[in-house]
Amino acid sequence: MTRKMTFALLLLALPATSAFAAPGLTGCAAKKADIEQQIDYAKAHNNSYRVAGLEKALAEVTANCTDASLRADREADVRKKEQKVAEREQELNEAKASGRADKIEKKQEKLNDAKDELAQAKDELNK
Repeated sequence: MTRKMTFALLLLALPATSAFAAPGLTGCAAKKADIEQQIDYAKAHNNSYRVAGLEKALAEVTANCTDASLRADREADVRKKEQKVAEREQELNEAKASGRADKIEKKQEKLNDAKDELAQAKDELNK
């Protein structure tokens, strides 16, 4: 049980640590630096399964990543998240029309989550 909890905490901590991986790097270089940092972290914590997966990811990035393709993927993600925000706004408007406070609150939370995801996607686009 503690091993699973440790692994879960590791997964939660990695995005926070990878944001500081290599200041000044962008695109594929930043992506490679993030993966390399995660490999070092996994090795330091004797997580051989994570190391194997990350090394495979690093090989894929090295072989296939171009800054143009990465930017296109991130732009597509932003467009997808913008569509999701629009859908959530429509759902909120429908809930407001119904007048049910419980539905309005639920739809507002979903809209807020969608907006947060969109902000994250836009941040990624600028990396």
